[in-house]
Amino acid sequence: MNKEVMELYLGKTIRVDRGGPESRQGKLMDVAEDYFVLLTENDGVVYYKTEHIKSVTESTKDQLKFEIAIPEDFKYKWEENFHKLLEGIKYQWVKINRGGPESLEGVLNDVNKEVASLIVNAEVVRFSMKHIRNISYGLKIEKQKKEKNDENDNSENKND
Repeated sequence: MNKEVMELYLGKTIRVDRGGPESRQGKLMDVAEDYFVLLTENDGVVYYKTEHIKSVTESTKDQLKFEIAIPEDFKYKWEENFHKLLEGIKYQWVKINRGGPESLEGVLNDVNKEVASLIVNAEVVRFSMKHIRNISYGLKIEKQKKEKNDENDNSENKND
């Protein structure tokens, strides 16, 4: 997917890829040269490299739900390209790739055009830049908790 195609979905709730460990649903917040910013309910802000995206799904009947109220002052990291983005989040706790055997969490230590280095426990792991599909770091919005009365109403209905 290229930048122009992704810009069509700005502000909309979409599903990235149809399934598998990298698939996520969320609100498309921004699009850059070679990546986009997706706010998800469970993973927070996830930065996806566009070259790895196989499909984008938008519901014509508004069936993709996004139930997080985004604060007006919510800010996330943004740079003109993916390499500069990674430079801007150095020394942060990150998760590279959402799932599967190539998922990795650690402190982003160094970045160049070819490799990103993570400190994972007592090891330095070098990850090929071309195999990074997505990355996230610490930014999450907590779902609003339901009122206690709503919970009591639901438990009473189950007992009927």
